[in-house]
Amino acid sequence: MANNTIVLEGELRTEFGKGPARRMRVAKEIPATVYAGGEQPVYLKLPMKDTTLALRHTNALITLKFGNESRMAVVKDVQRNPVKRIVEHVDFYEVKAGEKIDVEVPVFVNGTPKGAAIAFVDIQELKVRADVANLPERIVVDVNGLAEGDKVFLKDLEMPEGVELDMDDLEESVVTVEVPEEAPAADTDVNPADVPATAEKDDAEA
Repeated sequence: MANNTIVLEGELRTEFGKGPARRMRVAKEIPATVYAGGEQPVYLKLPMKDTTLALRHTNALITLKFGNESRMAVVKDVQRNPVKRIVEHVDFYEVKAGEKIDVEVPVFVNGTPKGAAIAFVDIQELKVRADVANLPERIVVDVNGLAEGDKVFLKDLEMPEGVELDMDDLEESVVTVEVPEEAPAADTDVNPADVPATAEKDDAEA
């Protein structure tokens, strides 16, 4: 669970557009916007290194400090450079203590199935509802000892305390245990009759 709040200290920004954004990135800063329902958004510039590290945590609760103010928020959207993959802009959504919000959480498996079976994740992310102070970073499914043909359904999942699953069909499988099909062996025996005539001619002239 994401119990610890990450703190990012930044500054208000008053310049907008590609030029100022480019200058910010040269100065190792990232432009960011904080949305708060129907209120006016807050525009910030944040330290690039600390912000990039913070974004490694899924559904992290982040305290944004600027001037004499601070806002508690979660990441709403991240824009990255398609080539360099560096963070170019971050959108945050302001939240309040005690508020419950809907988030998507990645699925991970833990343990080893029986024999040659492998666990395949059928649903990569789950929609859940949780308190902002206790947002899960991941949902872990235990597959230890499961055999080929076994499935773990949404209804079988044990949610962390305070987390509610928000999915429509609880009969849908999250993880399926199967033995992978072996790839057919490559045929190394070549029949001379199958060699193209051009190849035979080239070999004769070599």
